[in-house]
Amino acid sequence: MRKTVTVIALLALFATLCLAHDKKKKKGDESATLNFLVVKASNGKPVRNAAVVLHQLDERGRQAKGGYELKTDLDGKTSFDGAPYGKLRIQVLVPGLQTFGHDYEINQPVQDITIQLNPPQKQYSVYDK
Repeated sequence: MRKTVTVIALLALFATLCLAHDKKKKKGDESATLNFLVVKASNGKPVRNAAVVLHQLDERGRQAKGGYELKTDLDGKTSFDGAPYGKLRIQVLVPGLQTFGHDYEINQPVQDITIQLNPPQKQYSVYDK
């Protein structure tokens, strides 16, 4: 009987230690939820069906292979759960608007990012007369 109680107590202690260890997050294990709002800079109206592309960056600022592409809804919104903490390159592409690109530091559990897109700029050419 005494052996059974000792074994149960040891198992309970082991389970408690395992749960406590799982709750402690290691620095590299943290992730965030990113909420995006894409609007036109000229009038603040939402941009639907914009391609929001996410690329993780290494410690030297180089873009890693792979990435994620999201699409905005009718309200110009999209979100991503599970973004790793660290540097992240965000690009937004929409036909008829200027491409957006910026590097962000992801360092909190929830980040709201508003992106304002401009109309395309006039292009110059040496061949224009």
